[in-house]
Amino acid sequence: MAHVRKTTHSRKTASRRTDRRKTGARRSTTRKSSKRAAPKRWSQRVTKESDALDLERGVFKLTSAKKIAASLKRSAEHSSRRKAGAYRSALSMLTFYINRAGKTLPETQRTRLERAKVELKRAFGRE
Repeated sequence: MAHVRKTTHSRKTASRRTDRRKTGARRSTTRKSSKRAAPKRWSQRVTKESDALDLERGVFKLTSAKKIAASLKRSAEHSSRRKAGAYRSALSMLTFYINRAGKTLPETQRTRLERAKVELKRAFGRE
C-alpha cells in the first residue's frame, strides 16, 4: 500500500512526525541497552552477598540435610548484619534458594533441601 500525503498538512508537520518516530525508536533502544548493563543473575549475587548471612561456599550443594541445616544455623547465629532472628534468616535464605532455582533444581536436591527445612526447625527447637 502506497503512502499518500494529505494536502491539508504542511511539509513541516509531516517532517516533525517522522522525527518523533525516529527519536522514539532511539529512546527504546537506549532503554533496552541500560537493562543489559544490570547483572544477569541477581539471585546469585543475593546468595553470595546477602546482608542477612555470610554463607559457607557450596552450602546448598552439601549431601546431607543435617549438614545444610547446621551450616545455615551457624551462619545465621554468627551474622551481625541480619535484620530478623537467626531462625527466620536461615529459613528465608533456604526458601529463597529453592524458589529461585525453580524447575532447574533436580528432584533429589529439592527433596534434600526440603528435608533441611525440617532439620533447621529441629536445630532451633521449633518442632
